[in-house]
Amino acid sequence: MIDLKGKTVFITGASAGIGEACAHAFAGAGARLLLAARRMDRLEKSAASLRELGAADVHLLQLDVRNQPAVASTIAGLPEAWKDIDILVNNAGLSRGLDKLYLGKLDDWEEMIDTNVKGLLYVTRAVVPGMVSRGRGHIVNLGSTAGDLTYPNGAVYCASKAAEKAINDGLRQDLLGTPLRVTSVDPGMVETEFSQVRFRGDAERAAKVYQGLTPLTPADVADAILWATTRPAHVNIARISLTPVDQANSLLFNRKA
Repeated sequence: MIDLKGKTVFITGASAGIGEACAHAFAGAGARLLLAARRMDRLEKSAASLRELGAADVHLLQLDVRNQPAVASTIAGLPEAWKDIDILVNNAGLSRGLDKLYLGKLDDWEEMIDTNVKGLLYVTRAVVPGMVSRGRGHIVNLGSTAGDLTYPNGAVYCASKAAEKAINDGLRQDLLGTPLRVTSVDPGMVETEFSQVRFRGDAERAAKVYQGLTPLTPADVADAILWATTRPAHVNIARISLTPVDQANSLLFNRKA
């Protein structure tokens, strides 16, 4: 088991949901946290509590992963003490809308593709060369069961997560021969701000997504990520797929009356 004390962990989308839960999990393991999100105020509110949980140090970045020049300059301009990233958690992502493909909103498509696919690529391109040159590192990418099985009215979001799967597996192939590890963590239904974001703040509609079943929590997913990153150095967990017991895949759910 790898000791994460003092290791530098870079988490994108760290202001809420799975990203925030990952920050708490890695803080408890004594890691140094490099946290990025668009909402700097949310990050600032959590910094003190993360130190109390055991984080060796915390450094905050206001960053929109869709902005490639900003991603590149931010990573290149990190203080010397934060340049050597040991673990990258590519968590930033979202879904917008739930429309039939032929009625979909172009702005929704652009935002999902720019965040879930291009943002993932931009951050990976900025961080991984340093890992290769140092001869150590672990990249964890957040996928989804939606990347395995498309559900109605979600074609573009599902496509973005299918792309994550391909990028994740391709990166692992490209890093063969190095000590770096690459993991995709693919949750099913997790109760976060995901549905409120998808429905642009419609809390009532978002709540219906989780009615009649017990979804995963962000902490459940963070626990799986922490586990994958603490395996012995010669072990690569290629992929973790996790769902609540009430979910079989992205189409089948057991909803109780």
